[in-house]
Amino acid sequence: MKIAVIAPPFITVPPKEYGGTELFIGHLAEGLKKKGVEVVVYTNGESTIDVERRWIYEHAQWPIKSEQEACLRELDHTSWAVGDAALRSCDLIHFNSALSLTFARFASVPTACTLHGPHDPKLSALYARYPETYYVCISQFQCDQESMPRRRTIHHGIDLAQYHLVENKQRYLSFIGRIAPIKGTHLAIDVAKRTGIPLKIAGEIQPAYHYYFEEKIKPELDGKLIEYVGLADLKMKNELLGNSMAMLFPIKWNEPFGLVMVEAMACGTPVLALPGGSVPEIVHDGVSGYLCRSVREMAKRLENLQLSPRKVRQYVEENFSNEHMVDGYISLYQESLSERRQPKIA
Repeated sequence: MKIAVIAPPFITVPPKEYGGTELFIGHLAEGLKKKGVEVVVYTNGESTIDVERRWIYEHAQWPIKSEQEACLRELDHTSWAVGDAALRSCDLIHFNSALSLTFARFASVPTACTLHGPHDPKLSALYARYPETYYVCISQFQCDQESMPRRRTIHHGIDLAQYHLVENKQRYLSFIGRIAPIKGTHLAIDVAKRTGIPLKIAGEIQPAYHYYFEEKIKPELDGKLIEYVGLADLKMKNELLGNSMAMLFPIKWNEPFGLVMVEAMACGTPVLALPGGSVPEIVHDGVSGYLCRSVREMAKRLENLQLSPRKVRQYVEENFSNEHMVDGYISLYQESLSERRQPKIA
């Protein structure tokens, strides 16, 4: 079985810093390789994923300079990748964006598509035009909002060997994510101010939300109670999350998955989150963190936080390992190939 995984061409696989989709693709591809599945990842030339890599764009390009330029780049990248996958006799093509999915009509092999973004009626209408594609939702919450006939939920998993359990925590809180209103960075600051527990913030300040950083976040930064530490690569994530007494996830939207929650818990760090979207599927209340109804409840939970780091890590091992995720995708691939081989009765 040979699988072509088409990544967007903008960010390296795996990502150096920001890039949830690219982190997923990296974990999936290397996990498939370990299971004996041949994989080709279509990405950019700066990617370092340890499987066969193919590209026509040598360099990564992030942040995106313009929507038009990004659209043209991805169309060019994907059309080439679909043709190249056919030349290399790939058995299945795995798409990872709605734009790339539109090339499924030109594929001579089965196709799969992982839905990485939030529900959008316009996107759902597009998915309905490709009913032969196998769709993967990254949470049951997301799956329940869709209606394609070939859809299932496969939660993201991570390579646990890359995340280190830290049992002796330091007295500070962590926040990792895009610095954006829907991610609730300002609410994390509110929790720190209510409790007096220092907060370390890491994440990308995208041009679209520069105003938010300047108006709501920057004035609160004092380097003591509230500190912004920049972008976080894997090493920094291990240090920042691992040593933290808790990670705050005060989202203001319906999160499709939220991989950083799993990363924090893999370090033995409990997650305190507002219950939007997939959060109740990921945070086991009272075991790997707490589902909170408000900032006030988050602050209250921190007064007596006594969750075992080792049990938090164990919860991830049992539910969000890379092996578990990879097995789910292999099952999907095998099902699609088996169905294609079955003779159709007129």
